[in-house]
Amino acid sequence: MAEAAIIARVLPCVQDVGAEAWNRLLAQQSHPTPFMRHEYLAALESSGSATPRTGWTPRFMTLWQGDTLVAACPLYLKSHSYGEYVFDWAWASAYEQHGVPYYPKAVIAVPFTPVPGSRLLARDAAARALLVQAVCQWCEQENVSSVHVLFASDDDVLTSVQQDLMLRHTVQFHWKNEPPAPAAAQGEAATDGQTPRYRDFDHFLASLSQDKRKKIRQERRRVADAGVTFRWSRGASISASDWDFFYRCYERTYLEHGNPPYLTRDFFARMATHMPEAWLLFVGERDGRPVASSLIAISADESSTTGQNGSNSGSESGSELVAYGRYWGALERVDCLHFEACYYQPLQWCIAHGAVRFEGGAQGEHKMARALLPVQATSAHWLAHPAFAEAVQRFLDREGAGVESYLGDLQARSPFKAA
Repeated sequence: MAEAAIIARVLPCVQDVGAEAWNRLLAQQSHPTPFMRHEYLAALESSGSATPRTGWTPRFMTLWQGDTLVAACPLYLKSHSYGEYVFDWAWASAYEQHGVPYYPKAVIAVPFTPVPGSRLLARDAAARALLVQAVCQWCEQENVSSVHVLFASDDDVLTSVQQDLMLRHTVQFHWKNEPPAPAAAQGEAATDGQTPRYRDFDHFLASLSQDKRKKIRQERRRVADAGVTFRWSRGASISASDWDFFYRCYERTYLEHGNPPYLTRDFFARMATHMPEAWLLFVGERDGRPVASSLIAISADESSTTGQNGSNSGSESGSELVAYGRYWGALERVDCLHFEACYYQPLQWCIAHGAVRFEGGAQGEHKMARALLPVQATSAHWLAHPAFAEAVQRFLDREGAGVESYLGDLQARSPFKAA
């Protein structure tokens, strides 16, 4: 009997795709993240965070073989370029100057989330190629100007190149729980063939150059001298009152910059209900009062710990625990509080719990002083208009050379001690 044909269906919301089928497909990918889980994407819609009202109209592209989901991706029609972190305002301006509409455009992305990972979910390379073809064909039919695959995985990039999409590179900063060779030789040798890890925060500091080590100690001392201490909670142990306090901090950060927050309080309520294992909250307190908080995401792990107050309750059994720096805010001004809440507390936790990586998010050379090193992130782009596609390709060639030079310059400025 012949195999059933593969059929493309464009669905108006992720709830129209079964959560089990979506998450099963995600788990098969080379670079899954919590942000591509069905629960996360559904919460963005249901909470009013990523909806047509906010400029994110969901259209999920799916490929089916009979009743089996063989490929899928989140596809949003955008009326602006906010919340993407891959900036194409100049492209939109060029379109406008020539009287050609740039919006709506289509992004294959996780809204408001500059975290690299699998975007084109597929059972194999052939299905991934069909998925890209289906997206571009549908956009042509719907008069959508362009397709943008943001913060793509290596598999996504390979398929995009094979389908003649253009690549664009940016720089992010990630920390690895992996001492450089000199530090590893000072008592942290690999065991059972595993990569060596930092023993504790002091071991991490010892791997840094003297000026970086001194700076971090000074910054942490300022926070401690101001009377601020931190506690952490993970997953279901994050209380409703802590979620409420976090949101006050998060909202204030955005309002201080003149913008409403991207994510609603209801979004975080849904995270607490449907994806609690993916969240780790740090709360800074002074004189018994909470004054600041930072919320980071962590890759789901079956063996979650339940400790409090930063105590080391043992390493995770999973060897690929990854943490993602996300949101923060403070209700009081304290010198260096941002660095403590967003870097030093998370890094200390990562070391204590065996996380392999902490991704610091988009932009920020200041992160290098905290040993978050530059890495290249890639997006892929298809433009329907041939002349604009040629012009953008020339722009990307020039920009790419600049990014490569910038990356090389950053990599030469290591924060670690010389060998």
